[in-house]
Amino acid sequence: MVRMVLALFAAAVLCGPAAAAPSTDPSKMPAGAYELEKTHASLIARVQHMGLTSYTMRFNRFDAAYDWDPAAPDKARVTATIDLNSLDTGDAKISAKFAKDFLDADEHPEARFVSTGLTRDGAVGTLTGDLTFRGQTRPVTLQVVYRGYDSGILGARSGFSATGRFKRSDFGSTNLSTFVADDIELILEVEFTRK
Repeated sequence: MVRMVLALFAAAVLCGPAAAAPSTDPSKMPAGAYELEKTHASLIARVQHMGLTSYTMRFNRFDAAYDWDPAAPDKARVTATIDLNSLDTGDAKISAKFAKDFLDADEHPEARFVSTGLTRDGAVGTLTGDLTFRGQTRPVTLQVVYRGYDSGILGARSGFSATGRFKRSDFGSTNLSTFVADDIELILEVEFTRK
């Protein structure tokens, strides 16, 4: 009986904070600078292949940060960089070829995003910004869902999901074919820690 009581007490102490749901009210997220927690972040790109499938790839190296003030949410600033040579299709040879042929990663190895505005309705928002890709900068839009803020056992952190799309041709890509579509869809699942 004593062992069972101790086990229940230990479970309550260790698991209690993690079991609590995070706050999904953006106004309750503390002001400050947040940086990407890379072990809990993914950036996926999808492109139509021959009109048959949404060919799915991952970028293994990227970084992001944002500044937040709940009193001035429209002034939130987000920056992100992507190492285009970290494209991962699951096959090293194909990954390197795609990065070079379709992303021009040999000449322009990094893509960069800098936000220019945020409009939101509760936990859902639209983030606009400038994307620099292949040495050219164009506006893009991301649809963002705020998943919440938690200050439990893993420390102060926030989470977001985001999607967006852009055309490679808008950034000067001429390597277009029926095999690999012009449109690139981005899917992000990211967590940030507060500095």
